[in-house]
Amino acid sequence: MSRNSELRQLRRRWFHRFMNEQEPMQATGSKVMKHIAENKGTYIGCFSDDSRERTMKGAVFYDLRKMTVSHCQEACAERAYTYAGLEYGAECYCGNKLPANMAKPEECNNECKGEKGSICGGVNRLSVYRMEELRAGAKQRRNVIYRGCFKAPENLTDTFPASLIQSNLTVEMCSEFCSKKEFPLAVVSGPKCYCGYPTTHFTLHDSMDRLFCNRLQNISSTVKVPREENYCHVYQTPVQDTRCTDRKFLTTKSKVFVALSSFPGAGNTWARHLIEHATGFYTGSYYFDGTLYNKGFKGEKDHWRSRRTICVKTHESGKREIEMFDSAILLIRNPYKSLMAEFNRKYAGHLGYATDRNWKSKEWPDFVNSYASWWASHVLDWLKYGKYLLVIHYEDLKQNLIPKLKEMVEFLNATVTEDRLLCVENNRDGNFKRSGARQKDFEPFTQEMKNLIDGYILTVDEALKGRNFTGLPREYVPR
Repeated sequence: MSRNSELRQLRRRWFHRFMNEQEPMQATGSKVMKHIAENKGTYIGCFSDDSRERTMKGAVFYDLRKMTVSHCQEACAERAYTYAGLEYGAECYCGNKLPANMAKPEECNNECKGEKGSICGGVNRLSVYRMEELRAGAKQRRNVIYRGCFKAPENLTDTFPASLIQSNLTVEMCSEFCSKKEFPLAVVSGPKCYCGYPTTHFTLHDSMDRLFCNRLQNISSTVKVPREENYCHVYQTPVQDTRCTDRKFLTTKSKVFVALSSFPGAGNTWARHLIEHATGFYTGSYYFDGTLYNKGFKGEKDHWRSRRTICVKTHESGKREIEMFDSAILLIRNPYKSLMAEFNRKYAGHLGYATDRNWKSKEWPDFVNSYASWWASHVLDWLKYGKYLLVIHYEDLKQNLIPKLKEMVEFLNATVTEDRLLCVENNRDGNFKRSGARQKDFEPFTQEMKNLIDGYILTVDEALKGRNFTGLPREYVPR
């Protein structure tokens, strides 16, 4: 009861803090001219935007609290786009084509949420900049990621929408060509460059030894290697795969009220990212987290009982809180990892890390003693009171993303194409993944803590099997 009370207080605090930060602001035409002169990109003008058929859809970014013109420009430039467009004071769109229809300059009149006196478009209006001046500086920071060597599909021109034949072709040439065409994959096969997406004809699931793609030298005559042109090197360009980034609220209220339930730190935000991009519908939340809303989780602001979202995040447990839902996806993660993730979030936010001083303070053992039992009681309560459950283990979701995501989508009674799932896989991390595990020069868990946590792990494992669910992953069950 005390934990649930604490969560409700947090929800109220988040809401009041957010409302104080979100006062709508308008700007005058005079500010538009001042703003144009102060920014590095070349201002092209104010354009009409159609949310149903966007021209600038190469990449999309939201920051409903701190958006600035420079932030949008740099984000688009680093992803190799020619144009950056700002809308509603908080939305950033990138692309290599200009919108078709210009609007009156004074119609771009929304002040940027993170920069007073600057203009970030308007209602269905884009302030558009050309990025060529910034791209030269951003070029060195762009990442072209090698995805591997793959067997080429039978008909390359049918599989890939754009191609280029160039003598002395380099990876940089191919990546630059595909980036301008707004494709996330650059495929090199000899002197030929192809651009496209992961599809059912080219899933990127079965990589080959790099030997098959490289020119062969000093290879024994007894080694038989297929012809080079049947294989290709694949690279990820800086361009975002946008086939699955469109999201909206449900057009009619959901008849089934579904929870996405987890212990804090168990990957709920990541699971929401996957569900939203796979289904195209927003997820909701029992709480209100302004940070998540500001970064594009628009269902965060919707009332959790509106039934306009495909499922609702909750960390609650207890009979009354659980029985409010008709069904639930129960997400479970290794408690050692969950406890560390939640401790990091508590002291350093969604993307930061707690300091060594935090870990070595009295707060950490107190946190473990309190939250470890909550990890167990959360699962046990949902197993006891949940009406209809789908149990998903975080570790299984990471290792077998598409099969597990298909299970979740089917449970939510949604349909999704294979190509959209491949797009989700291509954007699997989302915007709330900590950049690597910060290595500590000490072990945060004492033997006493481990004995406590291992006891809870065995209890939960037994309870899952007792309900005919798959037990916890063997990798962290004590033996």
